Amino acid sequence: MPYRERDIEKKYYSIGEVAEHFKVATSLIRYWEGEFDIIRPKKDKKGNRRFTTDDIEKIRLIYHLVKEKGYTLQGAQEIIKKDLHQIPDKAAMINRLNQIKHFLMEIRDNLNGKAN
Repeated sequence: MPYRERDIEKKYYSIGEVAEHFKVATSLIRYWEGEFDIIRPKKDKKGNRRFTTDDIEKIRLIYHLVKEKGYTLQGAQEIIKKDLHQIPDKAAMINRLNQIKHFLMEIRDNLNGKAN
């Protein structure tokens, strides 16, 4: 059996990496951390935040509710509190739907490019 490299998966991400992923300022991530109880990154000895993939999925849900759906922070908080047990499922579904959307847009762009 041939040797296969294992994909290296990071366990922790810096606040800069998280902010870059969502294309927002780091201050917004810090602000949401104070507003939403579900975001609790670990902090190292220096006080730097270390986000797990679970934290990122929770931020993805907040981002979706606030930035994409247009909810106020209070409205997003109410939805999250009401459906707290369903957050991982919703975050995963939103992520998958976004992947499908980007894939379909890529196909559309390729077809439009070939038609011209």
